[in-house]
Amino acid sequence: MYLTAVGVDSAPIEAPAANALLFQRCHWCGTAMFHRLLCPVCAGSDLRTEASTGAGVVRHSTVVHRNTPAARNVSLIEMSEGFTVQGRVMGPPAGILRGDRVQLATAQDAVRRQPVFQIVDGPYRAWS
Repeated sequence: MYLTAVGVDSAPIEAPAANALLFQRCHWCGTAMFHRLLCPVCAGSDLRTEASTGAGVVRHSTVVHRNTPAARNVSLIEMSEGFTVQGRVMGPPAGILRGDRVQLATAQDAVRRQPVFQIVDGPYRAWS
């Protein structure tokens, strides 16, 4: 869901929904990044904010038993826009595998302040 506002040049500007995962894209080189002040490629500071589609692939997942009553997973998700974000994937922590396709469920978990994803289907094995 997007809200539409009118900009200075009277062209519509789309504002992301409250549950959208926001990332930055460098105006100069087009690199996508998550929560950065400068572009890691060209060191540019002209970054525009965009909303992600929420689709991604698990690149790494680990099970954490510390500071929690039950085991939880921490995963690195490579988003379809090209940036990587750390988040949690719903499901049994040991059942989350590298290559699982995921979709954003919640942009920010109330406790850990990280995005939460759900598995869409099994591992993507295009390289085999």
